[in-house]
Amino acid sequence: MAIVIYIDRDLCTGCRRCAEICPTGAIEGNQGEPQILNREICVNCGQCVQICSAYASPYTTSPETMAAKNRERRLLPAAAPEPLFAAYNESHEELVREALARPDLFNAVQFAPAIRFALAEDFGLSPQVVTIGRIVAALRRLGFKYVYDTNFAADLTVMEEGYELLQRLQGDGALPLFSSCCPAWVKFVEQAYPQLIANLSTCKSPQQMAGAIFKTYTGQLDPDLRSRHLFVTAVMPCIAKKFECNRPELSGSYGRDVDAVLTTRELAHLIKDKGIDWHSLAEEEADQPLGKYSGAGAIFGVTGGVTEAVLRTAAEVVGGKPLEEIEFHEVRGMAGTRKVNINLGKEQLEIIIVAGLKNVVPILDDLIAGKASFHFMEVMACPAGCLSGGGQPKILVETYRGSIYRQRAASIYNHDRDLPVRKAHENPAIKQLYADFLGQPLGELSHALLHTHYTVRRSEENV
Repeated sequence: MAIVIYIDRDLCTGCRRCAEICPTGAIEGNQGEPQILNREICVNCGQCVQICSAYASPYTTSPETMAAKNRERRLLPAAAPEPLFAAYNESHEELVREALARPDLFNAVQFAPAIRFALAEDFGLSPQVVTIGRIVAALRRLGFKYVYDTNFAADLTVMEEGYELLQRLQGDGALPLFSSCCPAWVKFVEQAYPQLIANLSTCKSPQQMAGAIFKTYTGQLDPDLRSRHLFVTAVMPCIAKKFECNRPELSGSYGRDVDAVLTTRELAHLIKDKGIDWHSLAEEEADQPLGKYSGAGAIFGVTGGVTEAVLRTAAEVVGGKPLEEIEFHEVRGMAGTRKVNINLGKEQLEIIIVAGLKNVVPILDDLIAGKASFHFMEVMACPAGCLSGGGQPKILVETYRGSIYRQRAASIYNHDRDLPVRKAHENPAIKQLYADFLGQPLGELSHALLHTHYTVRRSEENV
């Protein structure tokens, strides 16, 4: 499906907060009237869903109506009506429930960097509480046989994208290189700036790389999987990931890389509906080796994290020796646009980091007009990167938003500092994957499984 965002006109009050935050102007309507979503230019970032505070509750709407809408949206069981917000996203909860109930499926799940520093908020805890072990335990209680970590695939993305950057710097491919981890950003380029599609990294996102590896390499690790179908669910902070997993380009002979996507909020719904006591869960570890990750993979969840993770590897590959300082503080921060110069061997790398899709428009316009020149640009559609994704726990009090984003970011960087391995190329599981299966970054099998192509999108029918 092209668009996974909806606005319930029966609930919308026309406050237009969603229109103010929409980076593409996709929400149309007058003040005080129900808003309309322009499906041709929506990129599914979900910030409208995140910010929407117009909702019905049992005090204003009958429980029967609430239950009916819940059933329609497939969000919650009819017996547990909760406030319904006017802007909402397509849910994969029912799809996941059905998969977990099927004895013929082997259910695998991955969870993204940013959700581990936000899920606890839906259970009344601070964003500074790191809940990795509880997330693993909860996913197993839900019935997933294999619990993997998307951070592993973030490390894999560093390897592929890092070597791709070095290859393009040597003249093989268009510069500047654009990051391709954010599906809302990729779709924006496809439909608004198709002349720059060649600048997008051909790397799939960590979510999709993970799915492709689970459905191929995992068969070598567990021979049982060769005779049974593997259903892969991803838990993401991002609503656009639901669109991404259905892209026909992101599949192989094994089917789709990823079969279903749950947002952070939807995972919280499932945990509560199953009656799992979050607060009493004992810590558990993800399955190995696809649960091992470095600090580089962990920082993917914050704006600037992809850039820093790639630099940690690219700088050592070019320099041929370990970095004396692996933290690139120049690329960190919450500003919508940051421009930095980094010495990469004999090359001075000009880098731009963008958080919030609106901020990239003048840069792209200048690039097309020949007024801008740089080597690499990381773009995340959401205002603080993935940690502020449309699928994260809602922050309805606007004055708290910045503080909570900063707390989530601090938790991510603290986790990075606490890890024994902090560079993707030093992750032993990544080394094993290349040695036993992929061969080398940008190799033939890597290209087949981990890279993709993009599509010019002129209208919603072509999305």
